[in-house]
Amino acid sequence: QVHLVDSGGGLVQAGGSLRLSCAASGGIFLRYHMAWFRQPPGKDREFVAHIRRSGANFYADSVKGRFTISRDNAKNTVHLQMNSLKPEDTAVYYCAASSLGDNIERTTMYNYWGQGTQVTVSS
Repeated sequence: QVHLVDSGGGLVQAGGSLRLSCAASGGIFLRYHMAWFRQPPGKDREFVAHIRRSGANFYADSVKGRFTISRDNAKNTVHLQMNSLKPEDTAVYYCAASSLGDNIERTTMYNYWGQGTQVTVSS
């Protein structure tokens, strides 16, 4: 059983930056591919970024070039550095862990989820 705790959200002006963190415990971190999803107000949860056990990463087109996902296997953490934030990035952001590497944009492929952290970008 893996327990994920998300943190780092907050209120920021458009053009600003935030760094989200996800701390994992209770499992072998290296066994899991990690990802960030987000859920904007009134919308479905959507894929943001994914990092494999190998370190290879993938991004949604909407965040490519602005967001960077990284993992620290020694500290069992994954981060999402978000730059050049836009009001449309406003959402609850969730960390997720998957033991499978397929269909990385599907929420159903992830075994474990964090509790979410709110990111609000003002215009």
